[in-house]
Amino acid sequence: MAVTIRPMEATDQQAWRALWQDYLTFYKSELVEDISEATFARLTDPARTERAAFVAVFEGDIIGFVHYITHAHNWRLEDVVYLQDLFVTKAARGKGAARALIQRVYDTADENGTPSVYWMTQEFNHSARKLYDQVATLTPFVKYQRPS
Repeated sequence: MAVTIRPMEATDQQAWRALWQDYLTFYKSELVEDISEATFARLTDPARTERAAFVAVFEGDIIGFVHYITHAHNWRLEDVVYLQDLFVTKAARGKGAARALIQRVYDTADENGTPSVYWMTQEFNHSARKLYDQVATLTPFVKYQRPS
């Protein structure tokens, strides 16, 4: 499968919306329209350099995306990169698109002098974790979150 990875553009909104909804459904999540609208706007706004996104394209169709955030870290001189969202269509899974999206984030982080890239996933996301075990190191950290 010959996948092209490129920066997400404002003209990608319709395709991104469909994938974004599938991503939210996979994680049994719902967001109000304002959040989805703001998320896309932030990810495609060139003035917001702390956030960015890439899309995976196959035969002219967007089949996946990755969103990432660059932020300061108190234990490092350089910033770090948080890979927040990664999604590939069910039909494209296992064919290299997710790996290529992660690699593009790694390459961009290296180019920007922010080589530390991290992310989280649900424990039950076994198929994605097979890939993550190949391209990253599992850490012992446990996430806590303020109650709603």
